[in-house]
Amino acid sequence: MSAIDSTLVTRPQAPPRRPLLAGRYFPLLPPATILLLLFAVPMGMMIGLSFQNSSAAFSLDNYGRFFGDDLVLEGLLRTVAMSALVAAAVTALAYPLAYYLARSESRWRSAVFALVIAPELAGVVLRSYGWLIILDSHGFLNNALVSLGLISEPLALTKSMFGVVVGLTHVLLPFGVLSLLPSFQGIDRNIEKSAQILGASRLSILRHIIIPLSLPGIMSSFFIAFTLSASAYATPALIGGAGFHVMATMIYEQLLVLVDWPFAAVMANILLIIVVGIAFASAQIENRLHRKLNV
Repeated sequence: MSAIDSTLVTRPQAPPRRPLLAGRYFPLLPPATILLLLFAVPMGMMIGLSFQNSSAAFSLDNYGRFFGDDLVLEGLLRTVAMSALVAAAVTALAYPLAYYLARSESRWRSAVFALVIAPELAGVVLRSYGWLIILDSHGFLNNALVSLGLISEPLALTKSMFGVVVGLTHVLLPFGVLSLLPSFQGIDRNIEKSAQILGASRLSILRHIIIPLSLPGIMSSFFIAFTLSASAYATPALIGGAGFHVMATMIYEQLLVLVDWPFAAVMANILLIIVVGIAFASAQIENRLHRKLNV
């Protein structure tokens, strides 16, 4: 073997070059900068503002005032109750729609999907006004019920929890369908066909196969609807009216009517803690469900 050949054989190969640390994380710089400027900095300012009293000194008086005000606590409980009702209604209505869209091969599938997404093409204010016209004391629904003789006087469908839940359910239904759709698409159809061949009824397949395997999608739909409805302002303000106090409307009142920014910051922080806590719990539950299903 020549000297050149021996050199080629014995020369160790150079280790592959690793990309510089700055180069690896450079694509994250623009979104991180945007989040820092548009979210982290304003949130930090709001948190700091919540600890200021009338003389701009550090104080916990605003938080003590929050937990000592029965009207504010009632609004907080109303917000949680409203969000839970909307989340349950959205999930229950979205479940059959998402299953149909995932399993159907009909030519009407595209039309149904378009109808599900269509509400998002209109503004939330427009949709809320539409429900206000339908549910008002002299609206379409009450007039129809009175004309049919089913009721003697109009029902109080607006300025109540019922009207707000109906309006928010309509607004958030597409989010529920889009959250459930991947869960149904991930369920193997052969499992359902095998159960049918073995004599299982449609109800048994639903109870023992479809619902357990779609639990991550159910949890995702519920918690997404909950968090979005907890911070909703337009629909509770328009359909619920001035007497329907939830956290979003009370924050608006403190900011623009009473001009009490520190107390509004306290309300916003409490609402943020609840929403983040719900989102964290949702992520933990979904991860556990995914691990169980993959075992």
